Amino acid sequence: MNVTGERLRAPEGAAMRPTIQLEGIRKTYGEGETAVHAIRQVDLTVMPGEYVAIMGASGSGKSTLMNIVGCLDSPSAGRYLLDGVDVRRRNEDQLSGIRNRKIGFIFQSYNMIPRTTALSNVELPLVYAHVSAKERRQRATAALDKVGLAQRRDHMPSELSGGQQQRVAVARAIVTDPVLLLADEPTGALDSKSTADVLDLFDELSAAGRTIMVITHEDEVGSRAQRLVVMRDGLVLSDNPNRPRPARPEAQVAPAPSSSDRLAGGLRGVGSDLQQSRAAYSDGMF
Repeated sequence: MNVTGERLRAPEGAAMRPTIQLEGIRKTYGEGETAVHAIRQVDLTVMPGEYVAIMGASGSGKSTLMNIVGCLDSPSAGRYLLDGVDVRRRNEDQLSGIRNRKIGFIFQSYNMIPRTTALSNVELPLVYAHVSAKERRQRATAALDKVGLAQRRDHMPSELSGGQQQRVAVARAIVTDPVLLLADEPTGALDSKSTADVLDLFDELSAAGRTIMVITHEDEVGSRAQRLVVMRDGLVLSDNPNRPRPARPEAQVAPAPSSSDRLAGGLRGVGSDLQQSRAAYSDGMF
């Protein structure tokens, strides 16, 4: 792993396999007349280094698509390859390992473990990956430095603003050097300044070659991605290149404390309390 958290792009002209390859994906809940067709037909390819925003109104299918991309749910039909791996051919234990190694999750509600330092929160995915204590500390410190919070490594979540907690969450997501950063409404619980700080950080990660998929309903978030995919009624309505808004010149300024403590359900209803967070880590979600 490059301990700075930067993923280098492949040399120009080199063949690259898609990070995400969805072919004929469908997802149906229930049967017969009461069946709900959450995703009707989705074909989507995301190449390494792309920064993609998935947008759509409630009921559009974007959350279901996120769960499938995150290997938290299986499609009813179709094929999904993550970094060349056909995930439909993997059992639950193997999927847990894939989530831990290949996907960095960023939730709306941060999912920090209380009474545990920022450094320890970032180390947790490496604990479940059986990385040595010395290497965990080095990699977690480097990840916190990457997001501008090395000086806050010994702070508890209660001592951090909402924006700072979300940056710790980003550090936790990149510490395993995943092939994909998957963010679920990452700014939904942040004030406007903290939102801008987190989006500036995403811009930097994208510039370093990270593959990012953001699920959002906010135009401000979608406008920062390189590519905008809009969903409606379980279908991809449009998929077009975007012209990302440039980052603010004052990027990486420490964010002001967030006034919002609203929690989101997150993936599969994962909350931010101690018991639920530990279960998420042990299941390989982080």
